[in-house]
Amino acid sequence: MNSYLNPDTYTTDKPLHTGVLLINLGTPDAPTPKALKVYLREFLSDPRITELPRWFWLPILHGIILNIRPKRSALLYQKIWTEAGSPLLATTQQQAITLQQRFSEQKVTVVYAMRYGNPSITVGLEKLRQANAQRILCLPLYPQYSSSTTGSTFDAVVEVLKKWRWWPELRLITHYYNQPSYINALVEQIQADWAQRQRPEKLLISFHGTPKRFQQAGDPYYVHCQQTAQVMAEQLQLTENQWQLVFQSRFGKEEWLMPYLDKTLEKLGQAGTSRVDVICPGFSADCLETLEEVNETNRNMFLQSGGQEFHYIPALNSSSAHIDMLQKLIQQHICGWQ
Repeated sequence: MNSYLNPDTYTTDKPLHTGVLLINLGTPDAPTPKALKVYLREFLSDPRITELPRWFWLPILHGIILNIRPKRSALLYQKIWTEAGSPLLATTQQQAITLQQRFSEQKVTVVYAMRYGNPSITVGLEKLRQANAQRILCLPLYPQYSSSTTGSTFDAVVEVLKKWRWWPELRLITHYYNQPSYINALVEQIQADWAQRQRPEKLLISFHGTPKRFQQAGDPYYVHCQQTAQVMAEQLQLTENQWQLVFQSRFGKEEWLMPYLDKTLEKLGQAGTSRVDVICPGFSADCLETLEEVNETNRNMFLQSGGQEFHYIPALNSSSAHIDMLQKLIQQHICGWQ
């Protein structure tokens, strides 16, 4: 017999709230091999992340990868870990706190959760249930839709709600890659940075990569990234040779979306490009992939290949423009609920 959660917090004695669940990718609890093994097990076990047959993939994951990669990944996380802990977690928490302040005069409860790791989506949804949120808006902090990020997030949300006896009204934000306020926030971030230093010869607009077969199977992510980058370049009034769309963070030996960031930086350095700037619009908060992979590993690759100056432009993080954009996006999607 199925056991469903008894929603005893849903009573007429409490004011009805609209819940907003901000969801980011996730982070280990600590920069240690033990914590990384727990995190990577959950992350790499997701069939949306690795679309290989379970009988083939799981023995590789548990027999090889989880015995090798946690130690390596822990060393990388140690480079970016702060007194506040994981940068991604600390930033997402601050985004939720600030947005809650923005909605203080409305019956809106904003909480945050991680797709992998803590606080989990289960915990986030339970907080909203306890707040009597009978209407819930899920906002994955991925501007461009991919089945491996946004799609996986919605899978996890539904898995939790399947255990609830009383489903809340549910709305899902699948993307915001083409929202004018999102593009404007990115352009303002770049312009503010360039106002303090010389413009680069080349601006690389880098997104997290996915296997090319995802695109071939119908995933819209590549097109979303293209459109975001193109509009950014147009608003910055860049010529074709002043910017380039690239992809980072590939894993394994199969072909991923191209061109690759690291290979592009290597070629630019060898060609004598003096200065390159990199921005990563798909990341709503700086994390391992931006702080270590881009700003350390890829920086060194460019400089060692002959480049002279490399500059990483930070993610939108908790900037006023980013919070304004998220507030506007939420308000748009809860329209009719208030």
